[in-house]
Amino acid sequence: MIHTVTGHPETELCIVALILVVLGIVIIIGKGDKLIAGYNTKSKRRRGMYHIQRLRSVIAGILWVCAAYVFTLVWFAENMKFVKTSSCAFVVLTLIAVVLCSTWAKKK
Repeated sequence: MIHTVTGHPETELCIVALILVVLGIVIIIGKGDKLIAGYNTKSKRRRGMYHIQRLRSVIAGILWVCAAYVFTLVWFAENMKFVKTSSCAFVVLTLIAVVLCSTWAKKK
């Protein structure tokens, strides 16, 4: 049994997933650039090397993928085969997001 603050781990995980969805929305509308790790610490010259809208899209997308993964873990916790499959898909999508951040979002 997992010990949690409320005693209802499913509720807490759903709250975490909703927070991730809201953060994705904040990032995509342009109000959360300071939340993008590494981007906010770069100099203005180095920030100019990135297409900020593309970077926002990738970061918001990965936040929404994380939220979907958490919802998947909550809803399908009993079906280990589905959890394993969704975990593999999550890892692949995360790796794709890392590659997109370092290639597609960078100006040439």
